[in-house]
Amino acid sequence: MDDQQIVERINELAHQEHALWEAESKGEANDGERERLQELQVTLDQCWDLLHQRRARRAAGMDPDDASVRDAGQVEGYLG
Repeated sequence: MDDQQIVERINELAHQEHALWEAESKGEANDGERERLQELQVTLDQCWDLLHQRRARRAAGMDPDDASVRDAGQVEGYLG
């Protein structure tokens, strides 16, 4: 997956997330949608992390294709 594909995936997931947040804010979301919202948040974090890895590797003169998706526990464990 190249940077453009990752950005497109981020945009697709963000659109889904927005729709679910809108339903949640109106009190219309069900348990399955809330669960999907949590999954989307993790997947979005993983996509952003992968994009940042690729850009950092490129900036360091390394092959961005050697970047890989990190597991949810690692990505969600960041302390900012």
